[in-house]
Amino acid sequence: MSILRTDKLTRAFGNFTAVDSLDIAVAKGEIFALLGPNGAGKSTALKMLTTLLPPTSGDAYINDYSIRTQTNEIRKIIGYVPQMLSADGSLTAFENLSLFAKLYDIPSRERKQRVHEALKFMGLENFEHKLVKTYSGGMIRRLEIAQSTLHQPSVLFLDEPTTGLDPIGRKVVWEHIVALQKQFSTTILFTTHLMEEADEICSRVALMTRGKLAIVGSPKELKASLGDSEATLDDVFIHYTADKLAESGSSFHDVSVERKTTRRLG
Repeated sequence: MSILRTDKLTRAFGNFTAVDSLDIAVAKGEIFALLGPNGAGKSTALKMLTTLLPPTSGDAYINDYSIRTQTNEIRKIIGYVPQMLSADGSLTAFENLSLFAKLYDIPSRERKQRVHEALKFMGLENFEHKLVKTYSGGMIRRLEIAQSTLHQPSVLFLDEPTTGLDPIGRKVVWEHIVALQKQFSTTILFTTHLMEEADEICSRVALMTRGKLAIVGSPKELKASLGDSEATLDDVFIHYTADKLAESGSSFHDVSVERKTTRRLG
């Protein structure tokens, strides 16, 4: 049964269509990735699904709530970790999470325990009273995930969750995300440019190019679609987007965002 589905989800900016009639369905408890080159529409799709950006046409449903007409209901059941910094470096981890607990309307009698549990789950219990500006990049990401899951969302959206992290940081972050999915049956939908990450973690992926859906399937199915037993997910990416890569090179804004994210997590 799908916990998330889109119905010809479209977003245009003037004459430019960033997401063009996107149709995907994600099962409850699934770890699902949106892949594609810069400019493919991945982040725009996430912003619509998290109700931060209204669609131009079409719709999407999370737990049968419409992103067009039931935004308040959706915001109560989702979590979102954006690329850019969402934790306050001048506060401690405990203070950051306490603030988010209030924003999520978690009852005051439950907040302290919920914050402690979230920090422990993310392996940050020994750092809860240290300023976040002293944290490593991987620790910041884990704190941001803790923030976004305090209210125990049904679906967690992650936009480039490991950008700028070293291999050890990436491994630790994903260990905690997978543990979250297993313990709470949280549905995970994320974007990434790291094909090995998607290959190892995801049950299925959707490849987008120029705003359109190119193909959906498990990493194994997509690699098999090339008819080469040695094919990698990188090969799949190139095969389905090669004619568009030159056209979709990073804009100044894309490069700026990526470098800022890398710098603050590095």
